[in-house]
Amino acid sequence: MLQRGRLGRPAERSRDLNERGIVAVLGAGMAGAAAARHLAEAGLRVRVFDKGRGVGGRMATRRVGDLQFDHGAQFMRARGTAFAGQIDRWARSGIVAPWAGSERSVGVPSMVEPVRDLLSGLPVQSATTILRLHRDGAHWRLEDASGTVHGPFDAVAITVPAPQVMMLLAASGVTLPDIARASYAPCWSFMIAADMSPPEDLIEPGAGPIGLIACDSSKLGRPPGIRLTVHATPDWSRRHLEAPRETIVAELVRATRDCLGTELRPSHMEAHRWRYAQVENALQVPCLYDPACRLGAAGDWCLGARIEAAYDSGLALADAILNDLGHPA
Repeated sequence: MLQRGRLGRPAERSRDLNERGIVAVLGAGMAGAAAARHLAEAGLRVRVFDKGRGVGGRMATRRVGDLQFDHGAQFMRARGTAFAGQIDRWARSGIVAPWAGSERSVGVPSMVEPVRDLLSGLPVQSATTILRLHRDGAHWRLEDASGTVHGPFDAVAITVPAPQVMMLLAASGVTLPDIARASYAPCWSFMIAADMSPPEDLIEPGAGPIGLIACDSSKLGRPPGIRLTVHATPDWSRRHLEAPRETIVAELVRATRDCLGTELRPSHMEAHRWRYAQVENALQVPCLYDPACRLGAAGDWCLGARIEAAYDSGLALADAILNDLGHPA
């Protein structure tokens, strides 16, 4: 039977902590990092796998020579006590700082730093795409794109975007209900370094092609020079999803110039496509977890389109695993 959120465990499944082995966490974004840290702090061993070259997921930073752009999530906000407390801890350590209003926080010196902090000291295997999960008695083994098999693992926590969860589960012959109800909007992210007067820290037109313009260089700890990250609106991004990058750059530089009402004189321009950028329809459950096979999934697609939602969902999945393994958080 599927369990959602914080769950009790069958008494007969309790085992001594030292006999529990290891938990695999798939995805090194905010949800995966929160889950991995919570599991590790409770005394379990974890291994984190991610297909990217580095950690962070959509809390991403692009570096080109001396240039730096936060081309994914621009800031964090806290509504609940758990994430507010975490932001406070990061702020005291200099890992985050306020930006564009006291309610918005950014990573220092990049948006990746909070995720790096959560994963600090934990084993993370980057550039590893897990294609299939294999059930081996009471354990799991993971097969990656190179054919390498990892494991055994006592439990698996999947924290990638919902469509990728569905593809992995289908390839593995297992299911978790309701994931198909989660949906995402895409986003074209346009990065530009320009010789211009600095604009406002954050502009959110919400009309036409442009959803927001963020002045990356106004964030604490960033290199000098004017650099902007422009996010196209979901509708525009969806209509232009398969357009060539050079077309996207040409269209968005014109739209940015028109929005700001100034010449940009760019020295660098590029575009990045986020196919699964922002959750449009969330499941409104903390996480999904099946105690019959010790397999679960978490992410912002469970609770909503916020970094905090990914964090809370990762904690909920970790708690479900801990309760199931006989070590309530």
